[in-house]
Amino acid sequence: MSEKFAVGFDGSDAAKRALEFAIGRAKAQGGSVVLIHVLEWSPYSFLTPNELEERHKRRTEELERAETAVMKPVLDGLGDSGVAIQTVIKYGHIADTLGDVAAANNATQIVIGRNGHSSIGSRVFGSVAGSLVQTSPVPCTIVP
Repeated sequence: MSEKFAVGFDGSDAAKRALEFAIGRAKAQGGSVVLIHVLEWSPYSFLTPNELEERHKRRTEELERAETAVMKPVLDGLGDSGVAIQTVIKYGHIADTLGDVAAANNATQIVIGRNGHSSIGSRVFGSVAGSLVQTSPVPCTIVP
C-alpha cells in the first residue's frame, strides 16, 4: 500500500520543511501528497443579510488569494518532484480541519512543521501541533 501524506502548509519556513520531508518520504515509498492550507474563520451567528453577503465576498477573496499566493508558487516549484500532489484549501479550526481533510482523502499520515513557539506561548495561545496529535485520525509527524 502506498502512503499518502497530508501536509499542513501555510507558506512558512516550518511548513516548507514539513513539505520537503513528506516529498522525500512519498518518493521513497511511491506515495503521494495532499497539500492542505487552512484559513481560520470564526463563525458569527448574528449577522444581517448585508453583513453575510460582505462576509461571503471576503471569504471568496481569501480563498482566491490563498490559491494564488500560497499554493500556486509552491506547486510551481514542485512540478518536477516526481510525486503526485493535490491541494486542498479549507476554512476552519486548523488542527480539526487537517484531521478531517486527511481522513477524507485517506491519508496515512499528517505532516506539519514546528514553528518554534516557546512552551509558555504554546500554553497560553495553544498549539496546532498539540491539538493535532490529540485529535488526529492518523499518525502525525512534526518536523522541527
